[in-house]
Amino acid sequence: MDRNTTTGLVCILIIFIGWYFMMAPSQEEIKQQHQRDSIARAEARREATEREKNAFRQAQQEQITTTPATPFGPPATETQTIVLENSRIKLHLDTRGGAITRVELKEYRTHDSLPLVLWKEGQSAFGLNFYANNILVNTEKLTFSPTTDAPRLDATTVARSLTLRARAGEDRYLEYNYTLAPDSYQVELTVTAHRLNDLIANKTNFLALNWKLNMPQLEKSRDFENRYTGVYYRYTENDVENLSTSSNEREQLPSKVKWIAFKHQFFSSILVADNAFSDVTVSSDIATRAGYLKEARAEAFLPYLGDENESHALQFFFGPNSFPVLQQYGDALDYPELVDLGWKWLAWINRYIVIPIFHFLERNVTLNYGLIIFLLTLIIKMFLFPLTYKSYLSQAKMRVLKPQIDEINKRIPADKPMERQQATMKLYKQAGVNPMGGCLPMLLQFPFLVALFYFFPGAIELRQQGFLWATDLASYDSILDLPFRIPGYGSHVSLFCLLMTLTNILYTVMSQRNQPVNDQMKSMRIVMYLMPVIFLFVFNDYSSGLSYYYFISLLITIIQTWTIRRFVDDAKLLKEIERAKSKPVKRSKFMERVEAAKKEQDRIRRERQKR
Repeated sequence: MDRNTTTGLVCILIIFIGWYFMMAPSQEEIKQQHQRDSIARAEARREATEREKNAFRQAQQEQITTTPATPFGPPATETQTIVLENSRIKLHLDTRGGAITRVELKEYRTHDSLPLVLWKEGQSAFGLNFYANNILVNTEKLTFSPTTDAPRLDATTVARSLTLRARAGEDRYLEYNYTLAPDSYQVELTVTAHRLNDLIANKTNFLALNWKLNMPQLEKSRDFENRYTGVYYRYTENDVENLSTSSNEREQLPSKVKWIAFKHQFFSSILVADNAFSDVTVSSDIATRAGYLKEARAEAFLPYLGDENESHALQFFFGPNSFPVLQQYGDALDYPELVDLGWKWLAWINRYIVIPIFHFLERNVTLNYGLIIFLLTLIIKMFLFPLTYKSYLSQAKMRVLKPQIDEINKRIPADKPMERQQATMKLYKQAGVNPMGGCLPMLLQFPFLVALFYFFPGAIELRQQGFLWATDLASYDSILDLPFRIPGYGSHVSLFCLLMTLTNILYTVMSQRNQPVNDQMKSMRIVMYLMPVIFLFVFNDYSSGLSYYYFISLLITIIQTWTIRRFVDDAKLLKEIERAKSKPVKRSKFMERVEAAKKEQDRIRRERQKR
């Protein structure tokens, strides 16, 4: 090569090297590209898994009842019941499917004194679905056998630990291990796939878990119990939510779920995952069959890695919706959220004031629950007495000013409502009376009334506890069954509800007597007298313990009002008001700033007018 050719090749090489270093991505750009590639691969895997799960769901729906033979053998034709029992719960397990088929809570009875059964035979389903040798396997149809190293178990055997296996050949099996501790509401369930990695499809990275339950009616009032019965779930982010209890609903949950609960008014079945459930779909339908409330379903996916031995730890809780019990078994898992204590600010009142007082009385006072409710009411009313006194004092001031207000109404015709209103407010201001002063203390008491509205219907302690004519303080107290149904009221008469209504009317009459009357107050009075009648319809089907509490609370309020009235001298109060009227009205700092700002605006406007 001549010199010019060599020089040209060197220049071209330098240009290529320079271009490479100038155009090469930076380390930050390389890192970002790796992240984008990783996200793309993860998204592709997620989409593939989602397509596989959707196809799996479709295959489950289309699966025929006579499933063909699988690596686990033909579908089970014979069943054997095994009992797992302790002092609190009694479980029936079926060798066909290896699942729990009946759950009985031994400490409780239904409203008609029958054994309380949360799961009834033939009304529940629990199992796994997966592909093995390209055949869809439903474990509900497999034959499970007790392990050979366990004693022979038959229908009368009582055990506290049980291992059931569905075999797929020599040393290949799917295992359910149940453990029930003494005096416990909780059942440990470990699902193990042993050496099934060659059978289960290589691309499968999940096992589908299906749980269904027809939830039976356990309490006297089907409609009322249905309001508190439904499907609840807790996200791993600590939020507890639920499906509608009044309509059919199906929802695919967007985040991982820690537990799923099929909840009755006073009892719950909770399924918990040691890690979490993913891609959960839950549904709840109003049952059309007599004797049942809801048809609840849950579908979730457990991860499957294809290892030779894989296990998933699950837990079942079968027990009462008792706040202390739920705290004991799952306070960190938010089990207590299953007890409806109202909105968060109301739940705070119930959790930290009402429930501690109630359980303190329950532990330390050997009395009927009706008397415990009375003591609880008395304590709350004593705590709120300063507010009651302040409210009455404000009403008394309004009452003694009534003649002067009547004089204003006579002096100023009704066709001048603004002038009449201004004169009335001027009188209140001179007398140092706040017309809304009686409302604020009542509003401060209102949260307690609403909080107790949530507490009593969910208090299992009152369930089947009698008091006077009420046989169950957690349900309505019927003294008369009507031969017909009144829309919005029902077909029975609850005496505590009737007493609450009458007492409410009496209190309304006392509080409204001698109060100033204008057009606005007339419409307000109509509402005040109408409310007790509305409550009569609303509370007739509610917990008699709640109606009893409101009745006692109103009765104590009437006694307090009568007592305060005996010690408050209207003539002396009027003299104090007249002395207050003779003094200059003290302006608040806020009003002083408002008036100063107004004077400054007037001054600026006058200067502009002069210009």
